[in-house]
Amino acid sequence: MCLAVPGKVIEIHQQDDLPMAKVEYGGIVKEACLAYTPEVQVGDYVIVHVGFALSRVDEAEAQEIFSYLEQIGQAGEDESRESRVES
Repeated sequence: MCLAVPGKVIEIHQQDDLPMAKVEYGGIVKEACLAYTPEVQVGDYVIVHVGFALSRVDEAEAQEIFSYLEQIGQAGEDESRESRVES
């Protein structure tokens, strides 16, 4: 199962005649091909799978996904604390 996490496009350039981008995920920057999403601009959020940006998401949707991921992380931490207390 894959978890689609939005990344923010911070730079667009050409490489071997392909549109490419540097995409930031919480401080980590990865390269992604924009051949399937040529409308993407710097500052947009994209969903990337195996190095290809497959779709553009608006900032509100990206923030909503980040909020869900934060809630999942907090729930996992709470569960971990509870299991340590029970031990």
